[in-house]
Amino acid sequence: MKLNYKNRKLEKSVASLSAISANYGTRAKLVNQRKNELQAAPSLETMRNIPAANCHELKSNLKGKLAVDISGNHRIIFEPTLAPAPTKEDGGLDWKQVTEITILVIGVDYH
Repeated sequence: MKLNYKNRKLEKSVASLSAISANYGTRAKLVNQRKNELQAAPSLETMRNIPAANCHELKSNLKGKLAVDISGNHRIIFEPTLAPAPTKEDGGLDWKQVTEITILVIGVDYH
């Protein structure tokens, strides 16, 4: 998938292994792993097959956004770049059609 970032600062925080380590400390290895998994996935549907990532749609005030687990309660939150997001006939998100995302937050605990 193509990864975009909410802003340049966020993009720079994951630009290299040293930047990831400096910005995400003990979670750096998993942040890098999830970033690499997202980049390698042809579509969001692939992320559903990685149990540890626990890719899921969010609800309530985060409706329309998705997340993958980093560790414990920490997540990477993103949304499909295309607006409106591709949907199936039943109105649900068409995960197979999402091939570009915008990362909004890394390492957040929204619980």
